[in-house]
Amino acid sequence: MKTNEIQSKQQNELHSQLWACANDLRGNMDASEFKNYILGLIFYRFLSEQLLEKVDNELKDEGGVTYAEAFKSEEYKDDIVSILLEELGYVIEPQFLWNTIVDMINEDKFNITVLANAINSINESTLGQASEEDFNGLFEDMDLNSNKLGKTETDRSKLIAKVILKINAIDFKFKDSEIDVLGDAYEYLIGQFAASAGKKAGEFYTPQQVSKLLAKIVTLGKDKLKNVYDPTCGSGSLLLRVARECDVVSFYGQEMVSTTYNLARMNMLLHGVKYNRFHIENNDTLEYPDKDMLEMKFDAVVANPPYSANWSADPKFLDDERFSRYGKLAPKSKADYAFVQHMLYELDDAGTMAVVLPHGVLFRGAAEETIRKFIISEKNWLDAVIGLPANLFYGTSIPTCVLVFKKCRTTNDILFIDASKEYVSGKNQNILSDENVEKILNTYKERKDIEKYAHVAQLSEIEENEFNLNIPRYVDTFEEEEEIDIQAVQKEIKELEAKRAELDAEIAKYLKELGIE
Repeated sequence: MKTNEIQSKQQNELHSQLWACANDLRGNMDASEFKNYILGLIFYRFLSEQLLEKVDNELKDEGGVTYAEAFKSEEYKDDIVSILLEELGYVIEPQFLWNTIVDMINEDKFNITVLANAINSINESTLGQASEEDFNGLFEDMDLNSNKLGKTETDRSKLIAKVILKINAIDFKFKDSEIDVLGDAYEYLIGQFAASAGKKAGEFYTPQQVSKLLAKIVTLGKDKLKNVYDPTCGSGSLLLRVARECDVVSFYGQEMVSTTYNLARMNMLLHGVKYNRFHIENNDTLEYPDKDMLEMKFDAVVANPPYSANWSADPKFLDDERFSRYGKLAPKSKADYAFVQHMLYELDDAGTMAVVLPHGVLFRGAAEETIRKFIISEKNWLDAVIGLPANLFYGTSIPTCVLVFKKCRTTNDILFIDASKEYVSGKNQNILSDENVEKILNTYKERKDIEKYAHVAQLSEIEENEFNLNIPRYVDTFEEEEEIDIQAVQKEIKELEAKRAELDAEIAKYLKELGIE
């Protein structure tokens, strides 16, 4: 079964079960709020099952000693807790394990305060530990005291218990999943309830096949990366996709929206990335970049930033090393090139960077033209421009492009690929198939002219076009219309008119016979 077929099957199963969970909360609150409960509970289940698997493995040679027994024993407890904090970064007490909570619900002994205490217990277990920052506030968006869950504690307990049982019935197959479980659940829930949550709540989640394309490009020819960075990491799905293509030691990212920042950290842990291997920060990357990350350089940089977003464009940034060399700042109403400049600053000399942007970055003038010209003529950092199909992303139907950058290029050219027709039509969005991704990637690797699809443009050609990178200037996709035979058309018209005259005469005859004239 092909990757996209596996993804489709897993997504359909996940979506139907999530919809059942969502319907239990649907009338109580907005989608943007209740998705936090569903995703938070999914994550809690994962943490619990991961911990239990670790404990069972540690106790397998101890003659059948259970976690509950070990936790009460002076002989075992300290060692078990120490191992859990070192390996996983957190501890869940036996009384708060997911399966224990499920048993309490089935025995009608559950109260929502049990779940609240369980979450507090996890947070407290990380205090003073190396993992404290990575777990701090992970569940803060899941307000168990909210009146929207129910007016009374009993009502809230019943509703949350119902959702827990539905989540318990889902077989997530975390380890062999072909989809980004939390990220996909997030995208699905936002998509289903866009009317109430608002399209901007999507925070530009990157579809897996687009992530796959970017990941394959930045890992081309590499088996291992020291690090990978995403300055607008969203749910972290793009960072995780890179790790599917090669071995990644450390993951770095920054995300402005708190809820999405929490989701990114959950997603890292859920996908088996140990707490000390990822560093995700919560802040505006352009205005308040993380200082530690600014001092680093990255083997791979990937991003799908918010398109044409606003930013301050404060003149102070002309003295910022990220922007100062270009002479101009990206305009206030279009931060696209500000993200590009930031990412280029973070890119290692031997690294590769791939970013998804709107087509406007290819041809807009003024400050953006100045920045574009500097990148191309002064630095020769732009390696390829790949035009993607329209309607690939939730929340926008506009066509986008992938810009690929390398700082140590040996050629004086730019590859243009028009992949705007490389898609499979989907119900709501278009989809890049495995074949589409491979065709784009192979074209990028081979770097040859392909009629009506790809062109390797020399920098002199780019200069002749005044640094306008609009793809149709370089890849001619014009299809000549079939020549029309005017004489044949005129002959056909005459024949049709003669036929009509015959029919009119025949109808007139029938009307006369009926006495209708």
